[in-house]
Amino acid sequence: MTSVGSDAHRLGWKDWLILVAVSALVLLPGISSLPPVDRDESRYAVATNQMLETGDYIDIRFQEEQRYLQPAGIYWLQSIAVAVTGTADDREIWAHRIPSFLGILAAVLMTGAIATRLYGRHAGYGAALLVATAFAVGFEARIAKTDAVLLATITAAHLALMRTYLEPKGHWWRPALFWAALGGGLMIKGPIILLFVGLTLIALVIWDRKFAWLGALKPLWGVPLFLAIALPWYVAIGIVSDGGFYAEAVGDSLMGKVGESQQSHAGPPGYYLGLLSLSFWPGSLFFVFAAWFAWTRRAEPATRYLIAWIVPAWIVYELIATKLPHYVMPLYPAMACLAVAAIFQPGDARAPLWLRVAAGLYAVIWLVTSGFVAAFGAALLQWSEGQLSPVLIVAGVAILVSAMAALGLYLSGRKPKALAAGLVAGGLAVVTVYAGTLPRLDTLFLTPRIVAAVEALSECEPTRLVTSAYREPSLVYRHGPYDTRLANGPADAADTLADDPACTVALIDASEADAFLNRAESLGLDLDALAVIEGQNYSNGDAMNLTLYRAGPRTGNGE
Repeated sequence: MTSVGSDAHRLGWKDWLILVAVSALVLLPGISSLPPVDRDESRYAVATNQMLETGDYIDIRFQEEQRYLQPAGIYWLQSIAVAVTGTADDREIWAHRIPSFLGILAAVLMTGAIATRLYGRHAGYGAALLVATAFAVGFEARIAKTDAVLLATITAAHLALMRTYLEPKGHWWRPALFWAALGGGLMIKGPIILLFVGLTLIALVIWDRKFAWLGALKPLWGVPLFLAIALPWYVAIGIVSDGGFYAEAVGDSLMGKVGESQQSHAGPPGYYLGLLSLSFWPGSLFFVFAAWFAWTRRAEPATRYLIAWIVPAWIVYELIATKLPHYVMPLYPAMACLAVAAIFQPGDARAPLWLRVAAGLYAVIWLVTSGFVAAFGAALLQWSEGQLSPVLIVAGVAILVSAMAALGLYLSGRKPKALAAGLVAGGLAVVTVYAGTLPRLDTLFLTPRIVAAVEALSECEPTRLVTSAYREPSLVYRHGPYDTRLANGPADAADTLADDPACTVALIDASEADAFLNRAESLGLDLDALAVIEGQNYSNGDAMNLTLYRAGPRTGNGE
């Protein structure tokens, strides 16, 4: 490893300001205009709002249901964001996304700090922005869930652990940060952080056949710090839930994902490798091309650590039955560091012929992926809304040209310029897709149109909304958890409407209209169709033809 004592291996305050500004330009667009795009996002938001309203920060609930899949940490962070911004009554999803944005930003800056310390200032800029522009990261930065904040805690733990591994005699902040990050991660998503960090520790101890350096982590006071952060809530929720939290979060959610796929999120071994080109795009090009560099430098402690960070966890996640693209996102900082190491470190041992051929084949795959990313925004808008956007077409051309330039420059040996071109492509793509395309897909996002129709057509404040076929958590969030009822079918929806016909409206899909109308007739309800909302359910792709019904006075005795 290059000496880390010079100014070239530190970032000054101006560097930090530049990194923050550039990262914010990439990560912020779309955060307020994008409607809820994930069922879990809305579930988190509903539970957070109920937490604020009830003042119960221990027991987590979605409407009346216990929500014990994750610890309370992310709900606390979202509660702070919503309280500070004063958006609880307005139910603005962007406020719930603030912790995710800050989590990604923190991970980006820590990646920059790691790469700078190892490989120099320019490498720090490159690694940080490879994480910021990664296609999958762009989504997680704009969604109110756990994974962005989990990435921050895992990166913080590795920052402290790596510094301890490379320089065992160091400052107290390293073990403090390490144990605090573990405690924070345990509060965000349970023991997942222990897997990502523990596998690295095990790999390093086996590889080096040394473990004396672990004493520099100061476990005598570090473990109590770790427990002080997480243990109080875990004890409290165990008492409040009578052990139900552990049965659901650990038994069903965590361990259940290992042996069998949950919620149809399945994939064979090799799933993450197959998605690498897109999920870590554009950095996937530079990471794959850095493989030979990493192998030839594996004797260097820094490279060894990065390999130990990536490989064991990657293998484990390929073997786990339940798979989602973002599950390996905590490996992206290490992947970005290896990618820039191969660009900015001197010397390049010539790879064997078979590996050069494989790299050439991968270059074709990456270029095809670049074409897909470039066309995605304009094609999706045309498919969903029937709109041809010249701006998105021009942006797509710019993305593809930048990607082609990145590949050509890398293959011709001008690696730093190739990295710059790749980052331009990545930044353009993230902003184009998440800010310029997805917020304009009215056909896919039914909830905003439904809520607008209810507010415009109903005469009551608040209005109770009962819905049957369209049961999206986003509707519960936007209309309100206490004013939205998820019916157990069309007949139940009619019964609910009959309970308070003056201030209740029913949302019924065409597929269940006959059953609903028949039940309403038997109850003596005189129905008025207020609006028809057509589109597709974003979460499953089902076409929906929804009618909003209001009931007048009963026309008969009913039942």
